[in-house]
Amino acid sequence: MTEIKTDIEIAREAKKKPILELASDRLSLDPKKLVPFGHDKSKIPFDVINNAKKNEDGKLILVTAMTPTTAGEGKTTTSVGLTDGLNYIGKNAMVALREPSLGPCFGMKGGAAGGGYSQVVPMEDINLHFTGDFHAITSAHMLLSAMIDNHIYWNLEPKIDSRRVTWRRVVDMNDRALRSIVNSLGGTPNGFSREDGFDITVASEVMAIFCLANDFEDLLNRLGKIIIGYDRDLNPITCKDIKADGAMSALLRDALQPNLVQTLENNPAFIHGGPFANIAHGCNTVLATKTALKLADYVVTEAGFGADLGAEKFLNIKCRKSGLRPSCAVLVATVRALKLHGNADPKNLGNEDIIALEKGLPNLLRHLENLAKFGIPVVVALNRFPTDTQKEIDKVITVCSENNVNAVLSEHWGKGGAGAKDLATEVIKIIDEDKANLQFLYEENESPKTKIEIICKEIYRANNVTFSPIALKKLDEIEKLGFNKFPVCMAKTQYSFSTDPSNKCAPENHTIPIREIRLSAGAEFIVVVAGDIMTMPGLPKRPAAYDVGVNSKDQITGLF
Repeated sequence: MTEIKTDIEIAREAKKKPILELASDRLSLDPKKLVPFGHDKSKIPFDVINNAKKNEDGKLILVTAMTPTTAGEGKTTTSVGLTDGLNYIGKNAMVALREPSLGPCFGMKGGAAGGGYSQVVPMEDINLHFTGDFHAITSAHMLLSAMIDNHIYWNLEPKIDSRRVTWRRVVDMNDRALRSIVNSLGGTPNGFSREDGFDITVASEVMAIFCLANDFEDLLNRLGKIIIGYDRDLNPITCKDIKADGAMSALLRDALQPNLVQTLENNPAFIHGGPFANIAHGCNTVLATKTALKLADYVVTEAGFGADLGAEKFLNIKCRKSGLRPSCAVLVATVRALKLHGNADPKNLGNEDIIALEKGLPNLLRHLENLAKFGIPVVVALNRFPTDTQKEIDKVITVCSENNVNAVLSEHWGKGGAGAKDLATEVIKIIDEDKANLQFLYEENESPKTKIEIICKEIYRANNVTFSPIALKKLDEIEKLGFNKFPVCMAKTQYSFSTDPSNKCAPENHTIPIREIRLSAGAEFIVVVAGDIMTMPGLPKRPAAYDVGVNSKDQITGLF
């Protein structure tokens, strides 16, 4: 029996090209102008980006997925596999992905560098400190936190009402003990005590700004607009008001340069920025995506979690703000996940179970119906697992065909680009048909409350949306401040269309309770917290950190 290698073992066997050689050969970039981080990763400076021009930008391909389960769907793996598949059939393609957060790496989800023979490398670096971008974002966020409390301590103008500070702290780790804290304890020398709390870095408004900024000037401008709290007359006070924006931008200057790495098949990849899609907008940086489109004919990018969260935000927020327009969407599904949505036994997913598969298929069809509302043509990528039976595969392909969508079996996990050639061919066919016509789900001039209700009813299929008194009060405040035109960013469980993670498949006629509203004036969207979702996750009973370490060969072990 052939031994199955782990992701990290496969990654270590990769025959990587020196990154400067890859940049020169594949992207026609001057290696002398790049900023290498060792031999296998590099930053792309702004002047290189500005000079990277093509007669016509490439075509953008959005990879999204069905509702995630513990069985995994392989969205990042498919994004990488599709990129390798496109290059395998002779196309000039690259991938633009998010950076992984340390929280999931040491928590339950693991890393986010792909898997099997469809990975980006160096896998250990990407999943851990990488080029330090997340540390820079955390530092910039925490600098603002420190300057807020210092401003209050010295009673500087404009005077901040310490009871109305809205800016929370962040750390890139799952730490439930920090969700609600009291700071400045210990007496007068330490300042004025007040309630505070931590979010995970990937939920930070600084992260959102970082990922939505078109250039450094835009970044600086957005940082200055961050509302950190209010004075006693309820006038908003911004980051620029307390003179923190310049120093924050200095911490973020180098981080804003996109990171270039490669796939196992030596195809170029940008990995840059990383907001979660269940509590933030779930997309890599606009800067990396737009730069990739200047350098390649086809760019594959992904949006986090299922299409109800990641794709909705990619289209309604990122595309609306940046002018990006995808030519095709790829919806990733697996037989295993579909069976879980059909209430199959999680311990026996390797057994053929057509009944459970049929019960779970409405989840996939719901996502297809939702994507059709945006006017983007879709192909289903059926990410094959070794235990999938031909009868199960045929069932998925037949049901998709009956709903006028092509489903393509893809074996990129085990075969790399060669295993994704059929998927790549279908994607090119759809792009060549030129039927994409992006339509936003709601209009900019509709009220935030209406926008929330449209998403909840059109995408989640709820029949009722309730708002807590504190949420309604915040919506009134947003209206008075003149931010009604902002899109909304839903923060909700990724495991269900509802706010109940155990309510799987395709629930409808449920209620979405809106618990909290947060204004992100710099990111230019409104965060809507629904149900019990937390913006600071906790670790599971058995965190992945238990298995991570360093062996006698000085190699990282236990990452997946």
